[in-house]
Amino acid sequence: MTAQRETVVLVHGLYVHGLWMRLLEYWLEESGYQTVNFSYPTMTRSPVENADDLQTLLQQVETPTIHFLAHSMGGLVVRYLFQKYPAQRPGRIVTMGTPHQGSYAAQVMHAFGLGFCVGRGLEGGLLGDGPTWIAKNHLGSIAGTLNIGFGLLLPGMPEPSDGLIAVVETQLSGMSDHICLPVSHMQMLVDPTAVAQAAAFFATGRFRHSAHTVWPSDKVLN
Repeated sequence: MTAQRETVVLVHGLYVHGLWMRLLEYWLEESGYQTVNFSYPTMTRSPVENADDLQTLLQQVETPTIHFLAHSMGGLVVRYLFQKYPAQRPGRIVTMGTPHQGSYAAQVMHAFGLGFCVGRGLEGGLLGDGPTWIAKNHLGSIAGTLNIGFGLLLPGMPEPSDGLIAVVETQLSGMSDHICLPVSHMQMLVDPTAVAQAAAFFATGRFRHSAHTVWPSDKVLN
């Protein structure tokens, strides 16, 4: 891999493939980052097993700084990565729509005997049993508030939500910052404001808490 100074590793969520992160990958590359798109089996391997595979991939990355942009269950994989392999390189983590407190939707499916719909993805995290965050690396969490998605079919779904994950579920003890955006769960993957906020966090350790967020085209890699 080309040795640049900073890499962003993209980690997708449940049911999908790394291709779903391709637009985010493109935008980050345009901003000057090297990217690695980690694709993994979300239902046949547990988040902790996928964290093992992610660690193997990271050994091929040569940059001194590695950031992570993780969507949904991908954020749980990254949490297990830092729990099992705490000696990570400097870098920051942004999670998008990650159910850090567990997923109400997953809990409902589990309660009604539909856990097979999630497979081994239920093993650690989606039911609220993910690892604690004690890493020195700063983690920022992005939540969506546009309630369009599967959650509309679930009575009692906490509000506000992104249509699948409630805002309260995206909070994590030990996180450095949290921001809500008017996007749905899957819209985050194609929303320029979401990736602009992620880039701002990678650069500064904080989101841009303002009414108007613009793409940080003047960002300088440190």
